[in-house]
Amino acid sequence: MPSTHTTQNKPTNSVFKAQGVQVYYGDFLALQAVNMEIPERQIVAFIGPSGCGKSTFLRCFNRMNDLIPGARVEGKINYQGKNIYDDKINPVKIRRQVGMVFQRPNPFPKSIYENISFGPRANGYKGNMDELVEQSLRRAALWDEVKDKLKEKGTALSGGQQQRLCIARAIAMKPDVLLMDEPCSALDPISTQQVEELCRELKEQYTMIMVTHNMQQASRISDLTAFFNTVTDDTGKRRGKLVEFSPTEQIFASPNTKEAKAYISGKFG
Repeated sequence: MPSTHTTQNKPTNSVFKAQGVQVYYGDFLALQAVNMEIPERQIVAFIGPSGCGKSTFLRCFNRMNDLIPGARVEGKINYQGKNIYDDKINPVKIRRQVGMVFQRPNPFPKSIYENISFGPRANGYKGNMDELVEQSLRRAALWDEVKDKLKEKGTALSGGQQQRLCIARAIAMKPDVLLMDEPCSALDPISTQQVEELCRELKEQYTMIMVTHNMQQASRISDLTAFFNTVTDDTGKRRGKLVEFSPTEQIFASPNTKEAKAYISGKFG
């Protein structure tokens, strides 16, 4: 049965609408049918124990699962009125509109400037590149720290700066949505705070979906929280499922499901 614990208030404008989304790796069902609407210009957090399908589902929104051998996605995800899994949809175009920031900072082995300019140039950007680089770095709250060393390697920056560089790199492609897969897990507390503050600012312009194992982080910065858990099938294999999707304040104060309450209270996970 599809997950039905979508208890958030109905958004007036949804960026994504997932309907019966299931993900297989070969014959193994990794994530069972998920229904969810993602409202625009909100931060949505995915929480839950390891192996519950958070990152698997996140990768569905820009078809990154296509790059995993044997992975298969069933169901629909509507974006701008079209199912992104339709055969006529170009996944490369989707990935330009739906940017992604990964768990560990992964700047290109190029200069700070080239880290930002590489993607737009490769995609035929004809505007003023210097302005685009500066604008992207400013939006990522990094410009003042790097404006005098744009020719230096991005890999020479601190971990927190590298992650903000990766966010700036994603912003330079002018996406509508930013996906973040545990973007702070490799960062120190100060860098984590900087990235969280940046996320709050970016929400004014972008829809953001974030996977995090840090429940305090989810409670601090997200507007909506989705709790995923695992269920064991008859063969003993575990697959992920969506248990509850509610406003963050509600799910942390008074969750609607016993599973979410047990996880948030620290009784498991």
